[in-house]
Amino acid sequence: MTDLDRLFRDYHAPLVRYLTRRLGDRDWAEEVAQETFLRALRQGPLTNERSWLFAVATNLVRDEARKHERRRRHLELLAADARAAEREAPEPTSMERAHEAALARRAVEQIAERDRLALLMREEGLTYDEIAAALELSPASVGTTLSRARRRLAEVYDALVRADAGEGHAAS
Repeated sequence: MTDLDRLFRDYHAPLVRYLTRRLGDRDWAEEVAQETFLRALRQGPLTNERSWLFAVATNLVRDEARKHERRRRHLELLAADARAAEREAPEPTSMERAHEAALARRAVEQIAERDRLALLMREEGLTYDEIAAALELSPASVGTTLSRARRRLAEVYDALVRADAGEGHAAS
């Protein structure tokens, strides 16, 4: 087994999950992960593999910001169509879960990029040192960044829930 095979086996799934959460599109996440592993092949030996892979993947996503915006708008239209279809054939429990998930995704999208990336990386099991390396932070500031991100995420989510409840009452 080559180093690249091992690298792919060990890090492909968490990297794709991170990128899928980041981008909202699994196919796009697979493409970015593939490019990341190609760059790893050209890079040669890596000192901190996981943080290097996540940093390169994050930078690739930043480099493609315009494509991301165009695809995000397209996904929002598809999601709106799916919500409209759900309204036509309601199933309360799955609709509620889908609605809560949509609110959570909106909340994640609304927090600062660095906070969002730190949360997503931590969710994938990266250590504070790995997050620091990937986001070019000092390791000591990762805890503060995560704490602030969690607090801000909760605030945004609560505001979205309140706004959504207000819209629901207004429509009644």
